[in-house]
Amino acid sequence: MYKVEGSSFGRCLRMTTWGESHQKAVGVVIDGLPSGLRLDLKEIQGEVDLRRPGQSEISTPRMEEDRVEILSGLFQGKTTGSPLSMLVYNRDVDSRPYEKIRDIMRPGHADYACRLKYGFHDYRGGGRSSGRETVSRVMAGAVAKKLLQYLDIRVIAHTTQIADVSLEKTPSMEEIERNSRSNPVRCSDPGTADLMMKRIQEISCEGDSSGGIVDVIAWGVPPGLGDPVYNKLDAVLAKALISIPAVKGVEFGSGFKSPAMRGSEMNDPYRIRDGRVVFESNNSGGILGGISTGMPIVARIAVKPTSSISVKQKTVDVERMEEVDLVIEGRHDPNITPRVVPVAEAMTAFVLADCCIAEGLIPHRFPE
Repeated sequence: MYKVEGSSFGRCLRMTTWGESHQKAVGVVIDGLPSGLRLDLKEIQGEVDLRRPGQSEISTPRMEEDRVEILSGLFQGKTTGSPLSMLVYNRDVDSRPYEKIRDIMRPGHADYACRLKYGFHDYRGGGRSSGRETVSRVMAGAVAKKLLQYLDIRVIAHTTQIADVSLEKTPSMEEIERNSRSNPVRCSDPGTADLMMKRIQEISCEGDSSGGIVDVIAWGVPPGLGDPVYNKLDAVLAKALISIPAVKGVEFGSGFKSPAMRGSEMNDPYRIRDGRVVFESNNSGGILGGISTGMPIVARIAVKPTSSISVKQKTVDVERMEEVDLVIEGRHDPNITPRVVPVAEAMTAFVLADCCIAEGLIPHRFPE
């Protein structure tokens, strides 16, 4: 039987993530990196810290240090051109709550689907399907961001909705960069962030969870990235973003608002400014025909409510083959949206870096 490997992503620049939530470590191997790229471990650690658990009352109390270690591919602070391997150890693992429900399928989780596919599943924290895997993506994304700095491309994400609390105004780039890292929900408006925090806590006190929306914006993206038909830039970005655990929807530009618009409203008019062709609006989200236009790329992702909740749920015990009630115990995020923010940035940055290498915009060897 032909088996497709599902843990690798990218074409010219390729990441392979490995590890499970309750195993010894999680990590990533990045292949296709140019040589001579200067990497600062502190910068990589800073990105990883943005998704680290246990930082606030709206995060899981699992206390992981998430100290990044580089195993290979770096010499004297520069990439060697060989695969770059990084890992973080799982220090604060407690599998005891999962032993009690090893044969009980948790609604909303991948337990039953994995059992159907593989014949059994790693029931400890979700195994390979756990959000813990995303720390590997963030490490890879930090390296991709370093590559994009060469072209002055910036990628940042922020939370625009938590449950029924939404960000009402469109923030500037400066507001997003200044404010979205200063509060636990990663929102660009401090007042809205307070309301989001309160809503998460209200729902959590009921034993339930909530979801949200994350916007991802990339500035400085040159025109011409992406290819027609199957390797469209938005198609590759959509795959990257929908692969993030808990993400259930992706849109670009006006996205799902566009069916209610007319063509005269949706189309972005062209104008001439200072001898250059420019767009008057950006309903396309910076991509037309699968190719970047030079306008900011704007994507939006829907994050579902965290599946692990203490509300009683109907499910089945597959060992005894009987219906049972389930109340999930353990350490879980009441809302996973804020920790998705750095992962969305990482996946977007990785796709753009991969495309830039494919177009020859990033050298295969950085000068001294």
